Amino acid sequence: MGPADVETLERATLQAVAPQAVETWPGWLLPMDAGTVGRAHSAVPLSHAVPAAEAASAIVARYEARGFAPVFRLPDLAAFEGMQRELQGKGFQRHQPTLTQTTQVERLLAVPTAGPPGELATRPDAAWMAMFLGEGLDPVDGASRSRALGRASGTLFASLREDGQTLACGAASFGHGWLGVHGMRTAAAQRGRGLAGRLLHTMALEARRRGIDRVFLQVDASNQPALALYRRLGFATAWPYAYWRRGDA
Repeated sequence: MGPADVETLERATLQAVAPQAVETWPGWLLPMDAGTVGRAHSAVPLSHAVPAAEAASAIVARYEARGFAPVFRLPDLAAFEGMQRELQGKGFQRHQPTLTQTTQVERLLAVPTAGPPGELATRPDAAWMAMFLGEGLDPVDGASRSRALGRASGTLFASLREDGQTLACGAASFGHGWLGVHGMRTAAAQRGRGLAGRLLHTMALEARRRGIDRVFLQVDASNQPALALYRRLGFATAWPYAYWRRGDA
């Protein structure tokens, strides 16, 4: 990916998680938020060039001046090894290895699906929220994530229903030339039926209607079932990243 692609993807990411405030430092976005969504309160570079020598200290100072614990979301790339060593010296530790994955809208649309597309809505209904906040999700974290999605502009909420029951859900953000995929959930008893693929197909149709041809998502690097699914659907890793927090954060 080129530098412009990295920048637009990171701007699209923050649009989708809707931090309470976003400051800037040259070449960086500094989102600040009191919730649990990591992307909404971690400094992120807008390029994958070697960061300026003073970046880490300057960004830490900006967060602390606003009363927020400083957190960095750093690509696991050679350009950031020096900053990672500096942060370790400042008491930061690496957490939550994650993969940024991308594909093309047309590639998603080319994947065969069985069954009708899902529904898209401008606001999440009660059934969408029940699925999103359901099994396996910490309720405090889930509530914070749902508030962030609800604040976001340009987000639609996707649902798959059968016989009046919501079986799968997700959120699609549209901005900066990207379709962003977020909050994918499928009821445990319905997994393996291709419902996630149908939801993604629904999102991709809307992206194509809007003239958007690229898709991104972020997935936990240890989530093998999700990684296998996204690989089948044509996603590939653009870059890995992790969060850097102080040991007591």
